[in-house]
Amino acid sequence: MEQNAQDEIKAHLMQTNEKYRQLAEKHQEYKLQVEALEAKHALTAAEELEEHRLKKLKLRLKDEMGQLVSEYKLQHAG
Repeated sequence: MEQNAQDEIKAHLMQTNEKYRQLAEKHQEYKLQVEALEAKHALTAAEELEEHRLKKLKLRLKDEMGQLVSEYKLQHAG
């Protein structure tokens, strides 16, 4: 599917699907936390673990959001 259509579905879900919106907001929150850690010159062992944990959580949310997009496509195919 072309990127434009994908972006339109995501925008639609942001406005109409509470679960998708919550996932996207949490994903953005984790992204900002990861960026703050990555901006540091050096990380402590605890910070490295936290960065790794946040990246995994972020990826899980992205997968869940992708699943909602796929379900939307299936429901509105044809």
